[in-house]
Amino acid sequence: MDAVFYPVALNAIPMKKKQKPAKKSRPAIKPTAQNERLKGWNEIASFLGQPVAVAHRWARSGMPVTREGRFMCASREELSGYLGREAGLDVPVHIATENMDLSADLKLALAHARAGKHNKNKKAKR
Repeated sequence: MDAVFYPVALNAIPMKKKQKPAKKSRPAIKPTAQNERLKGWNEIASFLGQPVAVAHRWARSGMPVTREGRFMCASREELSGYLGREAGLDVPVHIATENMDLSADLKLALAHARAGKHNKNKKAKR
């Protein structure tokens, strides 16, 4: 049997490539403002503005989280109080989000800082 030669090179024929289906990834979990409880490490970490690994580490060091079934849950108020205690403050920390007015919080923080500054000056004068 003789070999058959084709005049067209094999790489000149365009081959259709199969399109891979788009990867289905989970949407980023964004807790709603009305929801008081944070459910799951992703929501807790996004509330704190930290990666999930940091939320795990803080939970091991005393951050108030509870297990409810297979999920870890936390209260926004408890987390704010915890962050305030860890920062050495006697008031809860207010965690800012993108669409909130921060002017009232700024005024409160400035008043708190000024009150602390005046107390230090009075102690130094004695």
